[in-house]
Amino acid sequence: MGQGRQEQVATSLAGAVSEEIGASLAPVDAELERLYPGAPGTRQPVHTVYVPGDAFTASTLRSWGDQAAAALDEHAPDATSFAHAIGLDHALAEDVYGRVRAKLEHEPVEDLRVDFEDGYGNRPDTEEDETAARAARLIAEAYENGTAAPYMGIRMKCMEAAVRDRGIRTLDIFLTGLAEAGPLPAGLVLTLPKVTYPEQVTAMVRLLEAFEEARGLEPGRLGFEIQIETSQSILAADGTATVARMIQAAEGRATGLHYGTFDYSACLGVSAAHQASDHPAADHAKAVMQVAAAGTGVRVSDGSTNVLPVGPTAQVHAAWRLHHGLTRRALARAYYQGWDMHPGHLPTRYAAVFAFYREGFEQAAARLARYVARTAGDVMDEPATAKALAGYLLRGLDCGALDLVEVARAAGLTRANLEGFAAPRRGDLTASAS
Repeated sequence: MGQGRQEQVATSLAGAVSEEIGASLAPVDAELERLYPGAPGTRQPVHTVYVPGDAFTASTLRSWGDQAAAALDEHAPDATSFAHAIGLDHALAEDVYGRVRAKLEHEPVEDLRVDFEDGYGNRPDTEEDETAARAARLIAEAYENGTAAPYMGIRMKCMEAAVRDRGIRTLDIFLTGLAEAGPLPAGLVLTLPKVTYPEQVTAMVRLLEAFEEARGLEPGRLGFEIQIETSQSILAADGTATVARMIQAAEGRATGLHYGTFDYSACLGVSAAHQASDHPAADHAKAVMQVAAAGTGVRVSDGSTNVLPVGPTAQVHAAWRLHHGLTRRALARAYYQGWDMHPGHLPTRYAAVFAFYREGFEQAAARLARYVARTAGDVMDEPATAKALAGYLLRGLDCGALDLVEVARAAGLTRANLEGFAAPRRGDLTASAS
């Protein structure tokens, strides 16, 4: 096709119009950058394991992995029996089962929280003081000797009046112990439970600011997760979404919103037999959390099941099928993290996660490769979809479901390329694959 004559380009607006509009929207631009910075670009663990403070030892992580492996040995000693027990696609069984076994050996827990709240209860002050100091020492030693989980920390007591001072003291003892041992671990995570009012989040911010100042830490070094366990944290008395206000009250320190299945269900009057992460009340709460957190860099975590895989094989298999199904359901709804309450939950957590990424890997990689090459396919993807595809592959890599070599082969992209697509600059969804 030959070139035609060059078109004459004419405009009617003076340049000052664009400048005036830009000036008028400058505050909005700044607000967008402040409130919606986008994904943090760091690994999100697939689960959080909670261990009561008095039960946490130097061998806890290894013990959970060993107990989970022993459960497989007893109740599903090979890929076929495991796939049959949980309803796993037999085409994926060998690969997924092998990856689960390897995960339990090399990284059985991705995120561990030493619990000083519901799982620990109220103890004499001297006992909780000593337990908090011991938790700090053990976690510091684990990071020092290379046996730590990628993420570790504590869940303190909440900011309600009855336990507020105790929670503050426990956090102080724990953080002081870590700081005395050396630089704070990069994987340090703190959890504030039973948050009802944004003012409680603000109080946590002031507490962490005071600790940073006392220890000479960089301002903003300490972040925390907010646990959503009350109806008031979703809907305030004035009809607003409290959780959105909580994220703002955290002043950039909120790292996650964790749904508390049983406290929240009980708060709404759901009977004990129906308290579960797939109850309609749970779906509503998590949907509000998800919308409030979108674009803020704050991640959403699903809750847990209290049905433990213990007892005879038939009972274990039933619990496994339930947990596997709930985990799969959460992943489809973009809740990429959840709670695990027992070592026996690890096999089905990892099986569900690995299968989720394995079964969609080839298609996701091919779609992203076509997007990069701008070639035709049966799906016309938007730049935002390329962002989602890259994020999917990165999450699969982080947890061990995918290998970098196979991703590079299928998508023709390096990890740095994927990160560029997954976290583009605001207003730029055309990240380069070069």
